[in-house]
Amino acid sequence: MQTKILLQESDIPTQWYNVIADMPNPPAPPLGPDGKPVGPDALAAIFPDNIIEQEVSGERWIDIPEPVREAWRLWRPSPLYRAHRLERALGTPAKIYYKNEAVSPAGSHKPNTAVAQAYYNKVAGINRLTTETGAGQWGCSLALAGQLFGLDVRVYMVKISYEQKPYRRSMMQTWGAEVYASPTDMTESGRKILAAHPDSPGSLGIAISEAAEEAAGRADTNYSLGSVLNHVLLHQTVIGQEAKAQLALVGDYPDEVYAPCGGGSNFGGIAFPFFADKAAGKDVRLIAVEPTSCPTLTKGQYAYDYGDAIGLTPLLKMHTLGHDFVPPGIHAGGLRYHGDSPLVSQLHNEGLVDAVAIPQLETFEAGVLFARTEAIVPAPESNHAVAAVIRSARECAKSGEPKTILFNLSGHGHFDMSAYDRYFNNELEDYDFPAEAIAESLAHLPGVGR
Repeated sequence: MQTKILLQESDIPTQWYNVIADMPNPPAPPLGPDGKPVGPDALAAIFPDNIIEQEVSGERWIDIPEPVREAWRLWRPSPLYRAHRLERALGTPAKIYYKNEAVSPAGSHKPNTAVAQAYYNKVAGINRLTTETGAGQWGCSLALAGQLFGLDVRVYMVKISYEQKPYRRSMMQTWGAEVYASPTDMTESGRKILAAHPDSPGSLGIAISEAAEEAAGRADTNYSLGSVLNHVLLHQTVIGQEAKAQLALVGDYPDEVYAPCGGGSNFGGIAFPFFADKAAGKDVRLIAVEPTSCPTLTKGQYAYDYGDAIGLTPLLKMHTLGHDFVPPGIHAGGLRYHGDSPLVSQLHNEGLVDAVAIPQLETFEAGVLFARTEAIVPAPESNHAVAAVIRSARECAKSGEPKTILFNLSGHGHFDMSAYDRYFNNELEDYDFPAEAIAESLAHLPGVGR
């Protein structure tokens, strides 16, 4: 009864899969404030040309540079596990598999794109990057990648997470990055937020504004993003490609694929390679899992909106709660984003991928059960996928349906134990964001491209 399904280093994919090639409709273009489409030049102030080329590419396969694959060999291919003990605990006929991205040096899936982005910036002659981070997993990953390729990194970390997760901040500093609690008084964007909300807990949208503003204002600096944009999801498809190869080794294929979804890189990374099969007629459900406190796909509006809080980015067609939406300070900091990947959003809007929102307490209950059966303590973000999988597996226990379920265990929770402490002390609560508050935030959408 096999538990670990392993690949060799030579099996690391040599190409990324670009979902755009198999989408039934072309992606909606980014717009300027005037409502007119903007071209790649609009991104040139903060991204190198090689990244921009990937952002707008429609090619199905894009070659992975060998220096990227060489760096990935530190942890890739990541193992696929069969969750035998969890299955027994649930009394389910379902088969549950999980791709363990927690084995990376930073403890999550984020280094897959951090390494690629650092490499492309280095090749382009850039030696300094700015970025944002929520839970800190992305900031750690870019700090690591900066060390691997000799880049200086400055991280604007969402203030509530900066306070909740000090050891992720320490990891970033260990790898040489500067880390600041956002909003700061170092940027015009941060000062504007602090003037209006001196006690702001911060948000990913605010941190993006600060990092993008700094990059746009310095010729020696580019901006690096951990989710949302096309090239980021492209880089993450190494996860789903490996998972398909691993399942083939044991003669299996999923009926359902789950992943947490904040900006979309986690979900796109594992789900998009299976979307290629879905587009070719395969019957597979792809389910994004988000918090009820930040229900972007399940309650947000599909509309053009800014990717940041201040309005520095081009307008993206996406599911959004409004660019000035500031979600509650839940511990799944990586899922506290007002928008979603335009690619994930479009596929969801067209009924090709599904989404479910789960309350915080259920996710921690699921994470504890997973830790007590499978021995890995998941990150709060990953707990969302675990909870959705447990729901599905319990339904199978009732119906007798022997589904095959795959999910992305996107990171470990070793630096999130204060959140588990609060759960055990009954100090966590569920946040179901009020509909009227969402409506108020959505009322501030730019109103173009409708």
